[in-house]
Amino acid sequence: MRRNHSTTPRTPRVLGALLLLAAAGALTLGAAPAAEAAAPAPLDRVVPAPASVTPGGTPYRITRATAVRVDGSAEVRRIGGYLAGLLRPATGYPLPVTDRGTAGIRLHLANGDFGAEGYRLQSGAGGVTLTARTPAGLFHGVQTLRQLLPAAVEKKTVQRTTWQIAGGTVQDRPRYAYRGAMLDVSRHFFTVAQVKRYIDQLALYKLNELHLHLSDDQGWRIAIDSWPRLASYGGSTQVGGGRGGFYTKDDYREIVRYAASRYLEVVPEIDMPGHTNAALASYAQLTCDGVAPPLYTGTQVGFSSLCVPKGVTYDFVDDVVRELAALTPGRYLHIGGDEAHSTSHTDYVSFMDRVQPVVARYGKTVIGWHQLTGAHPAHGALAQYWGLDGTSAAEKTQVAEAARNGTGLILSPADRIYLDMKYTSSTRLGTKWAGLVEVRRSYDWNPGAYLAGAPASAIRGVEAPLWSETLTRSADIEYMAFPRLAGAAELGWSPAATHGWNAYKVRLAAQGPRWDALGIHYYRSPQVPWPAR
Repeated sequence: MRRNHSTTPRTPRVLGALLLLAAAGALTLGAAPAAEAAAPAPLDRVVPAPASVTPGGTPYRITRATAVRVDGSAEVRRIGGYLAGLLRPATGYPLPVTDRGTAGIRLHLANGDFGAEGYRLQSGAGGVTLTARTPAGLFHGVQTLRQLLPAAVEKKTVQRTTWQIAGGTVQDRPRYAYRGAMLDVSRHFFTVAQVKRYIDQLALYKLNELHLHLSDDQGWRIAIDSWPRLASYGGSTQVGGGRGGFYTKDDYREIVRYAASRYLEVVPEIDMPGHTNAALASYAQLTCDGVAPPLYTGTQVGFSSLCVPKGVTYDFVDDVVRELAALTPGRYLHIGGDEAHSTSHTDYVSFMDRVQPVVARYGKTVIGWHQLTGAHPAHGALAQYWGLDGTSAAEKTQVAEAARNGTGLILSPADRIYLDMKYTSSTRLGTKWAGLVEVRRSYDWNPGAYLAGAPASAIRGVEAPLWSETLTRSADIEYMAFPRLAGAAELGWSPAATHGWNAYKVRLAAQGPRWDALGIHYYRSPQVPWPAR
C-alpha cells in the first residue's frame, strides 16, 4: 500500500539524514524503513499448530540477495522452484534457485526422526534451513515458512514491507497419516481449474488426501471407455437441471498430477450399490426390471440401487474399477456404500462381499462409508465414519467393533466437519440436516477419543467432506470450507496437546488477512477475533 507523505517541504537537514540512512543501507528498494517494519510472526502462529517450537535468536530477513538453495535432486529443486514462485511476485526479488552455497533459504533432505511427512525449520540471521527425510516433508515445511511471512506475500504485485522470519526452530510431524478433504463433483460439477484451486488451498494446511465423489444419483463424472454412456448421458445434468459435465481421462490425469505436485493423493469414489441413478439411467441392464429411470436432478437420497443378483452388475463393477484404478496411482479406491435404503441387508452384504475383492484385484485398498462395517470389511479396509454425536449406540458399537477387529477408521462426523452444514440458521448456502456447525463446534473435539470403544490405534485420520447440493461456484466452496477446513487440518496434523479453542481462535484469526490476499471468500465467524480489514 502506498504510504501518505506530508506535503510540508523537507528541510535540508531531513534530506541529509535520509541520504545518510540510504547510504548506510537502512533503506532497501521495495521495503519499508526498518523503523516501520512489523515484528515477525511468532513461530507458533501457524495452522496447523506445530508439534514443537523453540523460539530464539535473530530473525532472518529475505532481501534482493536471497537465494533458494536446494539439494541436487530434481524433486527438491522442483519444491525450491515452487517456493520461489510463491515469493517472487510480492517481494519483487529474483530469488534464484541454486544448488550452490549455504546462506539464504535452504531445502535439504537428510536422515532423521522426521517420519514420512515431518520436517525441521531452523531460522536465524544467516538464513532459514528446511530439513526433512522426504520431499513431502519439505513441501509441508514450505507451507509453515509461508505462514511465517506477512500475509501480503500471497499477493501478485510487489508489496512495500519487510520480509522477516522469526528466529528459532520448529520440529514438526503429523499426528495422523490420513488428512483429507472430500469434494462432491457429482451433485454439481466443478471444472479441472476449480478443483486445482481447491487443491492449492488444501495444500496450504498440509492436507494430503483429496477424495473426489465422482458418481451419484445426479451425475456420473468420469469417462469409462467400456461404458461410455455413463459420462456422456449420466454426466449430462446436475442438481437443479444444469448442464453437468464430466472429466475425460486426460482431465482426471491432470487433476491427479496436479494434486501429486502438492503432495495430495487422489481418492476416487464410485458410490454403490445406492446413489446410482445416473448409472441406471445410462444403462437399463443395470436395473432389475430392465427399465432405465429418468435422469435425476433433485436432492433426495436412498431411492436407487444396482441390481445385486444380476451378473452384468459385476461386469460393470469390474470394468469401472479396472479403468479407474489404472488412472489412479494412489493407494485407495472408495466404493461408497452409504444410504443404500433400496437394497436389502442381505443383498448389501452379498454385494460388498463380491465388490471388495475386485478392488483388491486391481491393486487398491477399499474405503467405504461406515455402513461397510455392517457387512464384512475386507482385510485392511478403511471405514469412513460420518455419524453424529447423537447416532444410535448400536451403530456406533458396530463401527467400534469393526475397528477392534482391524478395520481402520477415517473420522468425518457430519455434525463436526461436514463442511456443507450451515454455520447458523441465516447461512445462505448449505444444509442443516446434521445441525448447525459453527467454527468452534467444528474444531472442538478429539479424533483419538471421539468414538467410544474404538481403539485410538484404529484411527487413521480425519476427512472434511463438502457436499455440493447448494454449491455452484468456487466462491461457494470457499465460503463453506473456510474457516472450518483449517480446523479439520489441525485436528489431523497437530498433537492433541496443542488443541485448545482459545489459542486456536487467535491463530485462526491471523489467517484472515492471508485469505484476503489469496482472494479466498470465507465466513467471518463472530466466534473468531478477526483483525479489522
